[in-house]
Amino acid sequence: MSNAGNVAGGHKANLNNPNTSEESKQHSRDVLENQLDGGDVTSASDANKNPNNVQGGIKAAINNPNTSAEKKEELKSKLDS
Repeated sequence: MSNAGNVAGGHKANLNNPNTSEESKQHSRDVLENQLDGGDVTSASDANKNPNNVQGGIKAAINNPNTSAEKKEELKSKLDS
């Protein structure tokens, strides 16, 4: 059985690939929206993650100059919760 996170990642990559057809991109949008909850999937290993490592990764992304301001705000709210 396929890992839903990997499947979602493949469809997200397809959407950002300039070499794929619009038909293929529409198929990926349909799959993400209708079968994969908009691409917001969790893997089975999420339960085993060390919360301190997750928090450290979020802090690193917030301080990364290549991270967009919009994403930084999203991460800050995630860090607060």
